Amino acid sequence: MSFEFDGEKYKKASSHQKEWANKILGEFHFNGDETILDLGCGDGTITNQLAEMVPQGSVVGIDASEGMIKTALEGKKYQNVIFTLTDIDEIQYVNEFDLIFSNATLHWVKDHKKLLKNVFQALKFNGTIRFNFAADGNCSYFFKVIKQVMAEKNYVNYFKKFSWPWFMPTIEAYQRLAQETDFSNIEIWGENADRNFENSAVMTKWIDQPSIVPFLRCIPEAEKQNFRNYVVERMIEETRNEDGTCFETFRRVNIRAIKIS
Repeated sequence: MSFEFDGEKYKKASSHQKEWANKILGEFHFNGDETILDLGCGDGTITNQLAEMVPQGSVVGIDASEGMIKTALEGKKYQNVIFTLTDIDEIQYVNEFDLIFSNATLHWVKDHKKLLKNVFQALKFNGTIRFNFAADGNCSYFFKVIKQVMAEKNYVNYFKKFSWPWFMPTIEAYQRLAQETDFSNIEIWGENADRNFENSAVMTKWIDQPSIVPFLRCIPEAEKQNFRNYVVERMIEETRNEDGTCFETFRRVNIRAIKIS
């Protein structure tokens, strides 16, 4: 199931996602003519950076959110980048890319067995995948608060058929899953990226885009704002430090692997 996001609000609330991405970009040493697929391109900021790094190559950024793609298209900087409205679950590329990159997205994809099969097919021989996404232990404060609010009598009936939207595996579980694929030179490691948000306003922006989005779709329109305000209030109470910053856990899965055969 895909979700709709506000690309402009996400662009302003995703500084930590971009920090993680820029750290990964520093690993790459391109010839300049590579073909790259960015899974979950979001507002397009990192996709544009990839395009700048391969001036004789090409980059395709895909996202399932119309709001994200709209923002990405408006911010397109280079002729060698394409943004398309495409669900990651539906990719059908064959031997097209030297690199498939994804940052802070693939925890929204439930079936990683299918994902890894599809990206293996999409890579050229000797192509590489490099992913970073949420691991077990991620967003522990938000998950605690949202689960408590969902269980309250005012809201519990709205979530009777709710399906948890994220896949956040342990490192060990993902290692086992990856070993079942045809990839070679598989490297998987965890990362603790816990952070203090500068203040409650910055924390609130992150709650709004993207964290609370899957839950708001279950709430009647007339009650959405009250639900959102209540979750925000509870989160600030739960996470605010004495200096006014707000703490949240961010745990990551990193994977790098090559298609040799």
